Amino acid sequence: MKSFWTDVCFSKAEININKNEPLEIYFVKGVKLLFEADLIFLVETKSIEKENVHMKINTPKIILIGTVLLAGLSACKKVDNNNTSGSNTNTKIRNVNPNTATAICDYDKGDTALTNHGWTRSFDEEFNGDLSNWNIVHGGLTQELQCYEPGNVAVNNGVLQINAKQENVNGPKTVGNDTSQAFNYTSGWVYSQQTFAANSSTAKVRIVARVKVASGYGLTSLVWGFGDGEWPLGGEIDVAEVQGDNPKAYSTDYAYGLLPHLNAVKNAFLLNPTTEDLSECYHVFVLEWSKNTLTSYIDGSLVETKTVGDHIPDLFGKPQHISFSLPVGGLYYPTLNPANIKTGTLSVDYVKVFTSN
Repeated sequence: MKSFWTDVCFSKAEININKNEPLEIYFVKGVKLLFEADLIFLVETKSIEKENVHMKINTPKIILIGTVLLAGLSACKKVDNNNTSGSNTNTKIRNVNPNTATAICDYDKGDTALTNHGWTRSFDEEFNGDLSNWNIVHGGLTQELQCYEPGNVAVNNGVLQINAKQENVNGPKTVGNDTSQAFNYTSGWVYSQQTFAANSSTAKVRIVARVKVASGYGLTSLVWGFGDGEWPLGGEIDVAEVQGDNPKAYSTDYAYGLLPHLNAVKNAFLLNPTTEDLSECYHVFVLEWSKNTLTSYIDGSLVETKTVGDHIPDLFGKPQHISFSLPVGGLYYPTLNPANIKTGTLSVDYVKVFTSN
C-alpha cells in the first residue's frame, strides 16, 4: 500500500494506491476529485465525503495526473495539510492542547535573561522609526477578501499597526498579479527584509514578538515566518495565529514540501487555549526553533514542544522572513458570512530575534 498526499487551497485528497484495492478519496469544500479510467472529474461539494473508486489505470499515471492537476489548482501562499474542510478551525480535524496556557495581560520581559544564558540578539525592531527594514505587500490572496494595501500599515507611537477596513478599492487580484479586481475590504501585510534560520552556525533561533491581536469575526491575526520561493519549498513556521472571534486561543503550525503547493506536513496544527482574551492587551509570543523541535511560549510560560509532522528537520537551514498580517476571511472561515465581518487592528510593540549555539 502506498499513500499519496495532496494539499491545495481548495481541496485535499488522501489517495491510497493499490491495484487490488479501491482508491480512498477524501473530498473537502470547494473541489471534489474523482479518478476513473483516464479521466479526472471535478465535482462541486459542500461537505466532507469519502468514496471508494476502483483503480483502472496504473499507479504512476495516477500520481502524475494528480500532482499536475492539484498543483495547477493552487495559487495561494499557504494551505493546511491537516485541513478537511478548507479551514484551520471550524470543521478541521483539530488537535487541541489539553492544557490551558497561562496568559498575562500586558506582559513584558527584558532581554537579560536570554543574553545572560548565551543568546545573542541578532534583530531588534522596536518600531521607533520607519519601516525601512520591512517589505509591504500589495494585492489580494486566494480565499481572502481583502486587498493588502500599504496605506493600512503604519507606525504610531512606537507600535506597528495593521488595520483591516471595509472600503471599496481596485487592486491586484493576487500579490504580483497584473490582473486587477474590485475588493470590499483592505488590510495590511509586512515581512522582514532580513531572514533568520536555525542552521549549523546558529543551532537555535528564538523569535520574540509582543503583540495585541485584532478581535472580530472574519479577522485572523498572523505572526509567522516563511521562506523564499514557491510555497512550501522554503518552509513556513506559524508562531501564532489568532482567530478574531475566538481570541482566547492561538494556534501553531508549520509547513514544508518538495513540490510547489503540496504540504507534506501532517497533524502539526495545534490550537492552544489561553486564560486571557489575547485581543484585550499585549502578550509576548515566543517560538524557539532548533533542528528537531519547535517550542512555543506565551508570556514566559511553556505552551508546547512540537516534534510531530516528520519534517521539522527539513526546515533546518531554510531562512525565514518574519511576517505580520491581518487577513479578512481565509482558511479560518470556510463558511464566512460577510454581513457579520468586523474590522480591527493588529498591533505589534516589538519583534526580536535571538540566536544561540
